[in-house]
Amino acid sequence: MCRIAGIIDRSLPTDTVHALVKEMCNSLKAGGPDDEGTYCNNTHHLVLGHRRLAIIDLTPAGHQPMSYLDQRYWISYNGELYNYPELKETLQKEGCVFNSSSDTEVILAAFATWGTTAFKQFNGMFAFALWDAVTASLYLVRDGSGIKPLYYAISKQGLVFASELKAFAPVPWLQKKNPRWPIFLMAYGHLPEPITTLEDVQPLEKGNWLQYHAASGLSRTEPFNRYSYLEKISNRRDAIHLLKDSLAKAVKRHLLADAPIGVFLSGGLDSAIIALLANNDQVRLETISLYFEQDQFSEKKYQDILQQRLTCNHHQHLLKEDEFHEFFPGIINSMDLPSSDGINTWFIARYAQENGLKAVLSGIGADELYGGYPSFNRIKAALTLRHLSNALLRSGRVSGLKKFRRLGYLTIEGPVGDYLFLRGQFTAVEIAARLGADEKEIWEVLSEQPHLPRIDHMTPKNQASWIETNMYMQNQLLRDCDVMSMAHGLEIRVPFLDADFIRLTLQINSHVKYSGKLRKQLLIDSFKDILPEATWNRPKMGFSFPFKEWLERDQFAADIMGRDANGYYKKFMEGKMHWSQYLTSILIANHRHA
Repeated sequence: MCRIAGIIDRSLPTDTVHALVKEMCNSLKAGGPDDEGTYCNNTHHLVLGHRRLAIIDLTPAGHQPMSYLDQRYWISYNGELYNYPELKETLQKEGCVFNSSSDTEVILAAFATWGTTAFKQFNGMFAFALWDAVTASLYLVRDGSGIKPLYYAISKQGLVFASELKAFAPVPWLQKKNPRWPIFLMAYGHLPEPITTLEDVQPLEKGNWLQYHAASGLSRTEPFNRYSYLEKISNRRDAIHLLKDSLAKAVKRHLLADAPIGVFLSGGLDSAIIALLANNDQVRLETISLYFEQDQFSEKKYQDILQQRLTCNHHQHLLKEDEFHEFFPGIINSMDLPSSDGINTWFIARYAQENGLKAVLSGIGADELYGGYPSFNRIKAALTLRHLSNALLRSGRVSGLKKFRRLGYLTIEGPVGDYLFLRGQFTAVEIAARLGADEKEIWEVLSEQPHLPRIDHMTPKNQASWIETNMYMQNQLLRDCDVMSMAHGLEIRVPFLDADFIRLTLQINSHVKYSGKLRKQLLIDSFKDILPEATWNRPKMGFSFPFKEWLERDQFAADIMGRDANGYYKKFMEGKMHWSQYLTSILIANHRHA
């Protein structure tokens, strides 16, 4: 896991480009504290930069940017390729020679051997830039689930890319702000791809590769990985057997590391399954948990029950309110893109790093794939309500009840409207009032982007799964986890998003996958033989903090919101606003007064 950046700019001397890339990489140092490097190509004014977090092949042989085949190919790579041992064996049979034990060199050899078709064979989380000196082409590639971020901009001068948006700050021609980002932040609680705070910078779409030809400035983008809901497995017993086997293999793959590795153990179902499976394969495993003095938020008793079944080292941290106040300003500063989530990940990642870990496994993905959210039960109502007239749907936009106010979002076609109805933070009326904009303009902006495919051919619960996976998880959970963990030089791995496991999951019939008295019943039944009953037979708790009470008493937040003319601070203090909405308001106010 690392951080990457680079520039091709035909209008600047290579020395100038190199200085810019060095500055970009310096801003990413927290995510790559172990090593740094650059590669320069003077002919095409190209510089690749890299900051390394060493997890596989800790020797200097793993240094990046890395070259292959007499320096024809160069790569700056962020991620982990979990099936690299198998790919390496295949490539060796085809005559490839390796000088390291890293997965990075396997990517280079695979591309040298198979070209862009190699990307389809990669099972992992990755974002990389690969340079072919013979064809003068730079390839940007991002994994099929979008676990790893990769942002880029193409202009008349050339191409710029980086792992985080903040790395673009040294590039003077890419500083034009996107004036629409606060609209999206208020509506979603995050910025949905392809929206960023910079007008000319966008994320590479997941499961895509982009080829940029340095001499001509021409580029093209092609998909290499698209997941489809196939509904092939209709026998429940077969589904359980296949699920157990596939997830166990996924967890084992995700434990590949030459550095200390652990598991986030919240006490809930998903992290429990991952920890119990990991405990079978990794004797050096460590678990990391947070708990609170407030019983309604603390899951310590469930963590303790699980720990009795594990043979690894356990680290539990009591998170107190004074720590929240101490670090909250720094947490806001750590956000690469504004988001109403991720604070919890910042704290647990900090604690994992303090305990010497370089990588941890997380249970992200189980809720989205197996029906863990309320949206799976609410999606049918949303699809039914869509048949009402637009006038009727928008008539409740000033209602005192939030669920009626959000009905108007169903006038936006497709997954965007469904998502905002199910999860939207503020309505168009509220956004217009907060930003001093015209309500019609808000509707137009939210209706224009993002462009998403129609999914109404799917079963209702598969539609919910698609929305949660491709919108909530993609744009909020994965992004927040990446940025907040890398702020502490920690890698988060997500076995539920293993490529083989996803493909299997999407083949399970909806009735089999989502049926049962409990949410994620199929997951529960698949691992009931190793799970304590207290883990699955309990009320669901999100991985959250006593945010409301802590934010009410936070001076940093009060100072920012004291300048707010919309009275959001007063509304929050009176209990008329959810803490996540209040956090969104803080982010907007902080940006405007920075």
